[in-house]
Amino acid sequence: IPYGIGLIKNKYIGRTFIAPGQENRVDKVRIKLNPIAETVYGKRVVLIDDSIVRGTTSGKIVRLLRNAGAREIHVCISSPPITDPCYYGIDTSVRKELISATKSLEEIRDFIGADSLHFISIEGLRTCVPALDPDHMCYACFNNDYPVSEEDAALDEADKIILERRRIAQRERGL
Repeated sequence: IPYGIGLIKNKYIGRTFIAPGQENRVDKVRIKLNPIAETVYGKRVVLIDDSIVRGTTSGKIVRLLRNAGAREIHVCISSPPITDPCYYGIDTSVRKELISATKSLEEIRDFIGADSLHFISIEGLRTCVPALDPDHMCYACFNNDYPVSEEDAALDEADKIILERRRIAQRERGL
């Protein structure tokens, strides 16, 4: 598959998925990325992204590429679907705001407007970074298997907040 740069990124706009408020996130995506019509016009495009959190960015990118004349858009995500919040340093939403927690693969594909949508599996993720021990990595945002149990945690105030969020997430999943 020929490789080409289909989008120019404004390096002064940070991560859009953590911006406060949906309208703010949409605005940031609009000024963050600009399609190169000469590269995508009339082409079948494979868009590779690191993750889908709420679907805002992916949907906007697919629309930008379609408006620039892309004939087909196939989205490949290099993480498994994010179904649970991360309490260990990544500011992701509560579960009900995570698109993969509330929609099927086909519903997400339809929501973002792609012709196809593919996620890497957890096993695929485990094998793609051979320099790291996959058994010592956290996959909680993909499988709700949080590495710190309440019994093992040295509970300071931050730990109590993390554990309470974990309990909420588990209740939302019916666990």
